[in-house]
Amino acid sequence: MEIKQTKSDRIFDICNKVLVWFFIIIILYPLIYIISASISDPSFVNSGQMWLWPKGITFEGFRRVFQNTDIWIGYRNTIFYTLLGTFINLAVTLPAAYALSRQELIGKKVIMALFVFTMFFEGGLIPTYLLVRDLGMVNTIWSLVIPSAAAMWNIIVTMTFFKVTIPKGLEEAAEMDGASQFRTFFQIVLPLSAPIVAVMALFYGVGHWNQYFGAMIYLSDEKLFPLQLFLRKILIQQQMTADMMMQSGSAEALSEHARIADIIKYAVMIVSAAPLLIVYPFLQRFFLKGVLIGSIKG
Repeated sequence: MEIKQTKSDRIFDICNKVLVWFFIIIILYPLIYIISASISDPSFVNSGQMWLWPKGITFEGFRRVFQNTDIWIGYRNTIFYTLLGTFINLAVTLPAAYALSRQELIGKKVIMALFVFTMFFEGGLIPTYLLVRDLGMVNTIWSLVIPSAAAMWNIIVTMTFFKVTIPKGLEEAAEMDGASQFRTFFQIVLPLSAPIVAVMALFYGVGHWNQYFGAMIYLSDEKLFPLQLFLRKILIQQQMTADMMMQSGSAEALSEHARIADIIKYAVMIVSAAPLLIVYPFLQRFFLKGVLIGSIKG
């Protein structure tokens, strides 16, 4: 039997739909604009004639970006850092969260207090650099993946997921059948935890993909640079060239360089964000479930 909506219910539904469409538009418009600007003639973009769909289509910006061999080195390094870093993050976060979710863990409150302390207080940039240097990780791939091996907030979310989702009786049944805690974790708990694993992989993966500050501090060998540092280098070079042209007083050359710089600027945005936009839809079905369950206080 269909429940008849009252006038206030209909008004509420209309307001909800209007708000949802409003948020969809303000989220999609910048994305569409950047994509359109990256393949549009900069004269149309700068004059405001291109405000949604591309005009004067040109792929010169992408051609110039991908002609730079450093881009491919950066892609290779970033993919490697993202895969390795995310694997290390999951290898630390999941077992730690599972152990903390068990009531019988000795010293659980003390361990949680020490972990939570790190969420609010840290050593700072200089002590962290000195520690990384003393461990011999400066100018190595490990300086980008070991210091960020786990995030306490993610451990808490994952721990809550285990407490809320995994039935205690299931673990007790496994123990009665002779399964060790390691076997219970790997063969029973993890297969039932695909949503939170996907969410944590996405959180950590995005962080590794976008990182540049750590690489800027710890790396000096360009062969180890991630994509974001190479993209930053390209933008800085364009700006320096523009400044030199302004000093030389060549208006025509400056105008042409500004045109090229605008094309490259938007192309660089697409190059850096496209892989994440491609991967996200495959994890979306896990994302909402994992976040909602993992955020419930257990």
